[in-house]
Amino acid sequence: MKKALSIIMSVILAAVIILPAFAADSAKAGGEYKRVFIIGIDGAGRFIKDAKTPEFDRIFKDGAVDYTARAEVKTDSGPNWGAILTGASIFKTGLQNGVTGDAERTSETEFPTVFTYVRKAMPDAELASFVNWNNINYGIIENDIGVNKQNVPDDEKLTDAICEYFDAGNAPTLFYVQLDSVDHEGHSNGSKAESYFRQIETVDGYLGRIFDAIDRNGLADDALFIVTADHGHTLTGGHGGLTRRESEVTVAVRGKTVVKGGEMDSNTRNRDIAAMTLYALGIERPDTMTARIPANLFKGVEGEKREFIADIADSVISPLAWIITVITGLFGM
Repeated sequence: MKKALSIIMSVILAAVIILPAFAADSAKAGGEYKRVFIIGIDGAGRFIKDAKTPEFDRIFKDGAVDYTARAEVKTDSGPNWGAILTGASIFKTGLQNGVTGDAERTSETEFPTVFTYVRKAMPDAELASFVNWNNINYGIIENDIGVNKQNVPDDEKLTDAICEYFDAGNAPTLFYVQLDSVDHEGHSNGSKAESYFRQIETVDGYLGRIFDAIDRNGLADDALFIVTADHGHTLTGGHGGLTRRESEVTVAVRGKTVVKGGEMDSNTRNRDIAAMTLYALGIERPDTMTARIPANLFKGVEGEKREFIADIADSVISPLAWIITVITGLFGM
């Protein structure tokens, strides 16, 4: 029995590490979009699919949605919002929660966010980030590249500010949002509590308001619109570990070249949003990124490989961690 389990685990490990290296690498330059909107729902994990979310369903009815994308090995906000915005793992960026609160980031960092790459490619572009959790605007997104940053520690008031921003005629090339109330509810009551799903449903209303503000101001048609989570929550509340409830996250994408009903491939990580962003805007992806374009996302674009050598620590540790995640999932964790 032990020998059989060992063989199974070895096969899984080999598949996770080796097979992505043989995926097609044919994503073209992109550039079909004028804008990218990234809406982050902190702590929602994979659980958007289990709540009543008419606004989410409306927005992505013709889009691609994956509820099993993977978070970073450390399922905390700093590592994951950091990976989503830089396209690099925590092993490269070092963006732990404490680091993001203590160190102001500049564009001279070795692993900058997509905001820096957009600024370099489009010096006059309007860039904005509206967040509930201040660490993102202070310790993840660079402070010297002219990003319009707003910190509002209340999701409803934050949504009001976002809608007012668009109704005032602002037309950003890259716009990022982080809503935090689902994470607070997850910490308080866990990911099986009724109140947790009710909060996802409340935030779904905020999501609808944000999208409608973008749409009524004529910004939706040429935009790639993305919703993602950074991590999920355990049954009892909290995150940071390797259970499936913490590690599986939602990634949803809407745009004119997105495959309708596309489910993306099994190697999708939430960090891949950085690659999607630069691809959409036609900006060359830097070698520092291990983000990739998943299969079955953009029409006519095959899935890319994730370079093993680009981040050896992540390439070795993440598959091993995922084996643990799969095993814990067998026990409903």
